[in-house]
Amino acid sequence: MVVAMSRALAVPRPPAAGVTSPPHSRTEDVVGIVTGSFLASTGLFVLAAGGVTTGGTAGLALLLVHAGGWPFSVAFLVVSLPFVALAVRRKGWDFTLRSAAALALVAGFSSVHPLAVGVLGVDPLYAALVGNLLAGVGILMVFRHRASMGGFNVVALLCQERLGWRAGYVQMVLDLTVILAFATVGDLGAVLASAAGAVLLNLVIAMNHRPGRYAGS
Repeated sequence: MVVAMSRALAVPRPPAAGVTSPPHSRTEDVVGIVTGSFLASTGLFVLAAGGVTTGGTAGLALLLVHAGGWPFSVAFLVVSLPFVALAVRRKGWDFTLRSAAALALVAGFSSVHPLAVGVLGVDPLYAALVGNLLAGVGILMVFRHRASMGGFNVVALLCQERLGWRAGYVQMVLDLTVILAFATVGDLGAVLASAAGAVLLNLVIAMNHRPGRYAGS
């Protein structure tokens, strides 16, 4: 009994060199991308409800929502299209089609949330932290099924794969640029909350999406 318990509590050994885990099945890919897209869209809905933004194409889309009154789903698709073209050239059709599906799901879910939940009154700081945390977990799930949310995610992944730069840190720099643009339309409190939330999102990605750490594909 003692031996069995000690084995159960032992820290698992890392896989031996050259040993890889089995790839995700197609069903697991579909479920993972749908679930990740739903979580990300929920986070973006919370951000919009709190009058704050985040980085990436989602942040640019939210900037259009706050500044011009665009529907988020439309703005999100419009700003994502150029990066989809980049994904085709640099990442191949499999990655691009998976990412396009994720983008469409985020846009679709984003249209459903206001109808199902209605108008929310959310504190900006709470919205920034909770919204970005949800979005970060959703993006991680999508990443781990060989897709992205488009936009800056594609650029960040390319930098990680080709230059060895952490995807989260690359995206953090790009995202903070979007936050600075948001300063032209948002008040100081919303801008600071947005910056804190964007840092949180990218720390989640940087600490959990490193080359070689996750063996599933």
